Amino acid sequence: MSHTNFGPIDWAITGALLVGITLAGVWFNRLARTVETFIIAGRKVRGYLGVASIIASEMGLVTVMYAAQKGFTGGFSAFHIALVAGIAALLVGLTGFIVIPLRKAGVMTIPEFYEKRFGRGARVLGGAILAFSGILNMGMYLKADSLFITALTGMESAVHLRLAMTIMLGLVLVYTALGGMISVLVTDYLQFVIMAVVLVGVSILLMLKIPWNDLAAGVRTLRGEAGFNPLAEEGFGAGYVVWMFFLGLISCAVWQTAAIRASSAEDTAAVRKTFTWGSIGFVIRFMVPYFWGICALVWIASRPEMSAIFLDKGASPETTLKAMPTALASILPTGVLGLLMAGMLAAAMSTYNTYLHAWSSVLTQDVFGAILGERLAQRGRITLARVFMLLIGVFLLVWGLWYPLGEDLWDYMAVTGAIYFTGAFAVLAAGLYWRRASRVGAYASMACGFAALTGLKPVQNLIGVQWRSEYVGLATVALAIVAMAAGSFLAPDAPPAEPERTQ
Repeated sequence: MSHTNFGPIDWAITGALLVGITLAGVWFNRLARTVETFIIAGRKVRGYLGVASIIASEMGLVTVMYAAQKGFTGGFSAFHIALVAGIAALLVGLTGFIVIPLRKAGVMTIPEFYEKRFGRGARVLGGAILAFSGILNMGMYLKADSLFITALTGMESAVHLRLAMTIMLGLVLVYTALGGMISVLVTDYLQFVIMAVVLVGVSILLMLKIPWNDLAAGVRTLRGEAGFNPLAEEGFGAGYVVWMFFLGLISCAVWQTAAIRASSAEDTAAVRKTFTWGSIGFVIRFMVPYFWGICALVWIASRPEMSAIFLDKGASPETTLKAMPTALASILPTGVLGLLMAGMLAAAMSTYNTYLHAWSSVLTQDVFGAILGERLAQRGRITLARVFMLLIGVFLLVWGLWYPLGEDLWDYMAVTGAIYFTGAFAVLAAGLYWRRASRVGAYASMACGFAALTGLKPVQNLIGVQWRSEYVGLATVALAIVAMAAGSFLAPDAPPAEPERTQ
């Protein structure tokens, strides 16, 4: 068992938070009585709540884990991901790219726009691909978050890992299934406050424990030039930087969990405020965990018994994923670890409730709801959404234990998300800004997203190739854009029939 300062007082702090957040979410169940209220909070979300909610939902514990892993393996050069993500979010907020037209369209989900622009079939196909990609993308959340819990507390057996995964998922399912988007927004706000205090407090303690000069010297020794320059020969590379900018754009304009914030906003001014000020959160959500990962790198390197495990050239992605919580467990004192655990669980819950709500809503509204139409009443839709939440939860438990993580967690998420967003970007951009975009072009563009699966290591091992995931992603984006253009030119939509004139 790894050394940890986590003690009984830390368990007490953690338990108090879990009970409080769950009760708050359940309490707001009484306000969710219609589909519109359940899915988009009645379109009454003002700017300040939207900003807090989007930062909280996009700053989950899984975010801390995959960003800290990048800081651990890449050093200071990983900071470029935060910078380009913030710039992309700011551009979306200032220009309203995609999100403002979506809000004006009055849709609750992105596939609902597909139906308005390209027909019901496009909505069903787009919704199915979005849900598949999103649920697969979420597949490692429980695994990563549970690794944090078990490493921080020193309970590292397989039984403890499964137990942590099950309890955390169960609590979020309770209040998200009952209260819908209202519970998501309220609990996100509470979790945002807790998380912000913890992020700042822990970062200050780490800066006091490990001087900045020691961090810089340690990264220079361990990672060389690549630890500071993302364009260095052994660093991330120019292609990776471009891919990260595109992901930053996608994460706030096209990804359903962020785009639904635009649908929930009170008006277009609230949409702009949400994404403009939310850009700060997009930077912070990466920068702080990168710093934690760099601290873990330098701390572990100074301890031979730990460096033999985490800095070995053959260390698996799952091992490097545990480096940050393992280091913090021995750096931070009792009491502070409890606050850290509470803050990170708040971050985890804010992400789970948002994503469970988003994917169950897409399956309900855009797949089965679009097929069944008026035969599926409002109460039936809410019930169906809750059933999908439960089924997604079961998948997360199974997939988190089964999938062999062959790449850094952040790269896994980028590839699985690309199944949806590479095609969705082309369809949304063309559908919103190009009159000649056609239904055939939309179908072809959406189908191209599945090519992104070749960026996953287990898939590459299966087909016998070794391709960098960023090049697979950028190639898939280009393929989807070409498919949209070719399909639209070769098979344009028929012009609407003119009404018959009466004599």
